[in-house]
Amino acid sequence: MKKISRYVAAWLGGALLSAHALVAAGSPLNVVFILADDLGWADLGCYGADLHETPNLDKLARDGVRFTQAYAMSVCSPTRASILTGKHAARLHMTTWREAAASPAAQDKPLLPAPAITDLPRAEKNLATALKAAGYLAMHVGKWHLGDADHSPESLGFDINIGGTHWGAPTTYFHPFSGTNGRSGEFRYVPGLGLGKADDYLTDRLTDEALKLIDEAGNRPFFLNLWHHSPHTPIQGKPEQVESYHRKLKPGLHHQNPDYAAMVHSLDENVGRILDRLKVGGLADRTLVIFASDNGGYTNPFRNKVPTDNWPLRSGKGSLYEGGIRVPLIIRLPGVTPAGATCDEPVLCTDFFPTILELCGQPAAGQAAAVTTSDGISIVPLLKNPKSHLQRADLFFHYPHYYFNTTPVSAIRSGDWKLLEYFEDNHAELYNLRNDPGESINLASKQPDRAAELRNRLHAWWKEAEVPLPQKNPAFNSGKPSHAK
Repeated sequence: MKKISRYVAAWLGGALLSAHALVAAGSPLNVVFILADDLGWADLGCYGADLHETPNLDKLARDGVRFTQAYAMSVCSPTRASILTGKHAARLHMTTWREAAASPAAQDKPLLPAPAITDLPRAEKNLATALKAAGYLAMHVGKWHLGDADHSPESLGFDINIGGTHWGAPTTYFHPFSGTNGRSGEFRYVPGLGLGKADDYLTDRLTDEALKLIDEAGNRPFFLNLWHHSPHTPIQGKPEQVESYHRKLKPGLHHQNPDYAAMVHSLDENVGRILDRLKVGGLADRTLVIFASDNGGYTNPFRNKVPTDNWPLRSGKGSLYEGGIRVPLIIRLPGVTPAGATCDEPVLCTDFFPTILELCGQPAAGQAAAVTTSDGISIVPLLKNPKSHLQRADLFFHYPHYYFNTTPVSAIRSGDWKLLEYFEDNHAELYNLRNDPGESINLASKQPDRAAELRNRLHAWWKEAEVPLPQKNPAFNSGKPSHAK
């Protein structure tokens, strides 16, 4: 046993050394960050999906590290801001998606949602500006949703932007990717994709552009931010794939939406295309590949069909129950990540910033991001040894807004314990995630001391991070608290 331990320790030490050696030798790592939109924790085969087929992502998991307790914010824009800056979305005051921040509406609710900003401040140091300063090409393809034209990817350090706008979703996934949005009535489009042809599919076209950029980068180190729209609404898969999944449907499956399954299928195919190009181009061994989702799966019916099921987790996007914030995360870096490993340590989307900078030879910047427990810390130790642990006590989540499945809420996870506090009536819910990952047994009344301790730590974080809080609505005259579903 001691011999095995010494061998593993030596291998792990050498693995990280090899990554730093690439940087020292003048061959810095490339970074490919693939972010799915609204992909649920259980939507991939390697996470237990029972309808969806994801062979390319399953292979990526076999080649790298699959995280079982990775977390994002509960909706899209806050997660994206946290990924880029390493700061908690609540600290940035970006606590909801851009359109909701621009037009808050809760006059018929007991609370007024907390004020939120619409645009990621250009003054914030982010991955693009940090890596560009280190000699990287910074390239963004796909969804942005972090600001208006004055806060576009180009204005925040990216050398090129294809497809990124202030909108959160396309009108259609089919060419010409434009039309009138049903909710707002505004005309939406996806810029930078050329003329195209009638049968073009958005997920394919965004990947086409990403592949061109990889080729055009040549020998220059690059940071590719490939943020797909899929499988966000509108739920539109390719007809032939929809039909294929329709034939697979049977009673008892948790996943029952063939249109959504087809979207996940296309997403997986395009991840495979990126991985193949890295391999053929001789870049795979010096490219850090990260695949994640921006929040939990969307569980509100779209055209009378629920897109996905986050079972065994509770609820979905918007909620601070596990189904809303726990997401798939797979990371591969040859020579560093052991193949086929699983990591059960909780990690947060804020952790990408210091991790990427450290692996790209910017350790000082990575360490600086870990000054407070509420912001990101490097997970390089977990990539070296997935069974290790981080020196972090708590994770925090904050959604001071209304959504179809939640009222304004804040949460803390500490070890196996998680407490949610709802702002309408300040009631608390306490769960042990090790014993009850589906959050079905509220232990707050049985363990009042533990609940009080976690509540105090959550409130201390509110003060330290200066997070925005909802306020009582003076225009609301009656009604009982509408607790989360």
